[in-house]
Amino acid sequence: MTERETFVLIERYLAGELTRTEEFDFDQYRKNDPVFAERYRDYQEFYGAMQVYKTRTNLKNKLETIHAAEFTPAETSQLTASQPTPSTWRVFWKEHYATMAVAASVAIITVFGSLLSIDAWRSVKKQQNARYSELRREVDQIKRSQKALIQDFSTIPPVRNSKADVRPASFSGTGFLLNADGYFVTSYHVIKDADSVYIENKKGLRYKVKEVYKDKLHDLAILKIADSNFTSLGYLPYAFKSSSADLGEKVYTLGFPREDMVYGEGSLSSRSGFEGDTTAYQISIPVNPGNSGGPLIDSQGNLIGVISGKQIGQEGTAFAIKSAYLKELIQKMRKDTVTEPVYLSSRNNLAGLARTQQIKKLQDYVFMVKIYN
Repeated sequence: MTERETFVLIERYLAGELTRTEEFDFDQYRKNDPVFAERYRDYQEFYGAMQVYKTRTNLKNKLETIHAAEFTPAETSQLTASQPTPSTWRVFWKEHYATMAVAASVAIITVFGSLLSIDAWRSVKKQQNARYSELRREVDQIKRSQKALIQDFSTIPPVRNSKADVRPASFSGTGFLLNADGYFVTSYHVIKDADSVYIENKKGLRYKVKEVYKDKLHDLAILKIADSNFTSLGYLPYAFKSSSADLGEKVYTLGFPREDMVYGEGSLSSRSGFEGDTTAYQISIPVNPGNSGGPLIDSQGNLIGVISGKQIGQEGTAFAIKSAYLKELIQKMRKDTVTEPVYLSSRNNLAGLARTQQIKKLQDYVFMVKIYN
């Protein structure tokens, strides 16, 4: 629906020009689409201001008509503030003084209403931006205690590959391996404020990682394991898909919105992301803070995206950066910063397996991301 068609439909609804069936469809659409509901409320305010302006204009015209009928030019020149007005004038004042007061008080609202009609879509866009939520998990209790504990841990090196390192992490998210050489991807907003970053998988393997490349605009960060104790986990079982996934395709994700790994499933609901972003998908998977950076997997076990955020007000609506864009980013990274080639897996060992079997093979390559400030 175009911008003009949207406003025409809303105006017809407010004017009572829709049929009962059309009104029912309109109400259902408004209940199910928060963005459209916001547009409706904005236009409703504007429409109300315009109706007040119309009433004010009609009132002015009526006053001018009465004035012309009640006063001759001679009478008008002799009339002073202390003289009583004609009887018809007094009757009209008693009947319409409330409307006149309202009309005067909304003069400024009318002006802003006119501006709203010009800038309505800009306003809607700002409201939409406010509804996009990054999925970084903040552990409030740990954050509060961190300042008191940081001096005690500042001189203690972390214990690698062990749960013995209990330094408090202030934020956490999810990420997964890109290849057997230790390259790793997560959401940029998860690690942007970090002094150091560690990753830990379901088996308790824990490694320090360093930032290699970042893309703030698309919220991606490429990291690499910087730990002498790291040994390759072998070939990744999943392949990175280059082609676009199909609308309605069944997809799932693994992540760490809590200390244990959590599975979520749904479907691909749009080939574009938030505000029409063509580098992302919209998916119908319930996600929570901590899911950011997690893998988005199709039914055949192909990696098709990286979970990035969700839309507030629409339960189960989330977004994921496409794997095709991730591959483009790695190509750009090779040219800009990395001398060694970064190869992504093109071999899929998950196709044809039951979902539970796919998850068992995947879980070793999906890590919780913990940062320290």
